Amino acid sequence: MIYSIRSELSNIKIKPQNLGLLLLITGLAQLLIGKIGSEFFVQRTSIVTVLFGLTLFFGGLSLTKKMLIPIFYLILMIPLPAIIWNRIAFPMQLFSSALTEKVIQLTGIAVFREGNILHLAQTTLEVVDACSGLRSLTIMFALSAVIAWFATCSTKKKWIIFATAAPIAVLLNITRLTFTAMLASKYGSDVAQGFLHEFSGLVTFALGLTVLVIISKILSAVNPDF
Repeated sequence: MIYSIRSELSNIKIKPQNLGLLLLITGLAQLLIGKIGSEFFVQRTSIVTVLFGLTLFFGGLSLTKKMLIPIFYLILMIPLPAIIWNRIAFPMQLFSSALTEKVIQLTGIAVFREGNILHLAQTTLEVVDACSGLRSLTIMFALSAVIAWFATCSTKKKWIIFATAAPIAVLLNITRLTFTAMLASKYGSDVAQGFLHEFSGLVTFALGLTVLVIISKILSAVNPDF
């Protein structure tokens, strides 16, 4: 992302800011505190603070503003703390389970849901936190941010591309869960834990990326004044 704007960065006048040194020290202190307290989230986020500090200290405010999004983008590589993950993942498990139940019923397959557990005629499936859709959501946001960055369209359209990550992630996760449940109802629960289950994750990832690219192309082509 930074390499793509290298020509713009080369035209910015370098004005080092001492405030960057303070940010750098703050980031290193954050890393030290995180290590002492064995708090991984604090340790991991320190790299973003350190990079902001280094950029501001050596490059100045104008350069830092230009690199704000590429550096802040690194937040998406950091796993959420367990206390936050659990608060979000379980409601998403219930939400995904409920939607999957409705879709499976539409296909004519008998299913009964208890919380995040789907009871089929021949087997029982549990929608665990890994299948809640939270990881898919994070991945889609990461992909949509990059695609929006490189898209040749207005800022409004870039935000639309970024926002479409959420419904795409939910739709693909429900599709994957429904497909898995349909196979499990016919071939048994081993299908839900074997190669097909892992392969379906790769397929949904590829589909999500494809849909994002298509949306980006459409928005870039239509109504250039918007």
